[in-house]
Amino acid sequence: MAKDHDTTALDAVRKPVEAANGLPNAHYTDPDVFQSEARATLHATWAGLAVAADVPEAGCAKPLDFTGIPLLLLRDKDGVVRVFQNICRHRGMILVDEPRKIEGAIRCPYHSWCYSTKGALVSTPHVGGPGHNTHEAIDKDNLGLIEVRSHVWRDIVFINLSGDAPPFEDLHADLIHRWRDHDQPLFHGGADSRFTLDVACNWKLAVENYCESYHLPWVHPGLNSYSRLEDHYNIESYGRYSGQGTLVYRQLQDDAGRTFPDFADLPDFWNEGAEYIALYPNVLLGAQRDHAFAIILDPVGHNRTAEHIHLYYADPDTDDALRTANAAQWKTVFEEDISVVEGMQRGRSAPGFDGGRFSPAMDSPTHCFHHWVAGQLQAAE
Repeated sequence: MAKDHDTTALDAVRKPVEAANGLPNAHYTDPDVFQSEARATLHATWAGLAVAADVPEAGCAKPLDFTGIPLLLLRDKDGVVRVFQNICRHRGMILVDEPRKIEGAIRCPYHSWCYSTKGALVSTPHVGGPGHNTHEAIDKDNLGLIEVRSHVWRDIVFINLSGDAPPFEDLHADLIHRWRDHDQPLFHGGADSRFTLDVACNWKLAVENYCESYHLPWVHPGLNSYSRLEDHYNIESYGRYSGQGTLVYRQLQDDAGRTFPDFADLPDFWNEGAEYIALYPNVLLGAQRDHAFAIILDPVGHNRTAEHIHLYYADPDTDDALRTANAAQWKTVFEEDISVVEGMQRGRSAPGFDGGRFSPAMDSPTHCFHHWVAGQLQAAE
C-alpha cells in the first residue's frame, strides 16, 4: 500500500499507554488515508457487514456498500448466508438494487445473465448471437458470482475482503471462549429492535468512545446514576478487542416488575455483570443476562459513519412493550454519544493536535485499539 501515514507517528502510537500518542489527525480527516487505512484494517481482517436477520428466509437478498464496494447479502436456497460482489460478470452491472426475495434466479437487468442463489452462472441468453444461448468462449463454470469470504457469529455476518485472514474461529478464539456461556441461540427483536444512527465522525472515533467508561459521569448521567464509573473495569486483548464491563447491570422492568427471560444456565457473575466489547475493526457488542446487542459500524466516508444497532433476546416471544422500552432506552444512551464523537471529529482539524494523551488508568482500552490500528498499517507497508 502507499505510505499515506507517518511511520514515526505510528511508532509513537504503539508505545506503552503512559507514553503513547493517539493516531494523527490525517487518520480522521484525509480521504486518501481513509482508503489506505481501510485496506489495512477493514479489508485485511474480519469486518462486520450486516446481521443474518437481514435475510431471514431462503432467497432473501439485501444489497450493501462497504467502503464503496457493492456487495450482496443473500440467504441461498438451502438457508446458508452468503456474501457476493453485487455485480454481473458480463459487464459489471449492479444485480440487485433494493432488498427483495429472489424467486428462481438472480437476473442481471442489463443483458439478463442469470445466477443461482449459490452464485453459479446458469443462463446467458443470446450470448452466441440471437437464439444462441451458449458460446465456446464463455465458460459458465468460471463466471459465477464473486463470493466474499464470510462467517456468521452471534448473528453478525463478518467478511474478509482480502481473503487471507486466519479463520474467524482461530483469530477470535479468545473472545469466543470468554463469552462461551453466551453461546446460545439469539433471537432478533424485530423491527422495533433495529435502528440506525447517522453520525458525522470517522468510524474509529465510535470505536474509541465505546471502548472506555471514563466518559460515563458526564455523557451518560442517567446510566451513571446506577452503573457508576467506579463499578466498571477495563477489558483488553491486544491485537483483537477491548472494552469495559460493569458489576451492577440492572434488568429493565415493566410496571408489574416483569423482565425479559434470562439466557439459560449463566454463571452467577452475569446476575449483575455485563460486558461491552469492541471487536476490531468495527463491531461493538454487548452481553447481559437477558439480552444482547450488536452495533455494526459502516464507514461511509472519512468523516461519516452509519451505526446499525440490533437487539437480541433469549426467547423469540418477548413482550412487545418491554422490548420497545428497551430499544428506546438504548437509543437514548447511544444518541448521547453522538455529540462527543462529532466534537472529536471537528477537533481533528486543529493542526496543533498531536493525537492526544491517554489516561493510563482509564483510557487503556482505547489505546489498545489505536495500537492495533497502527500495527495493521505498519504490517501493510
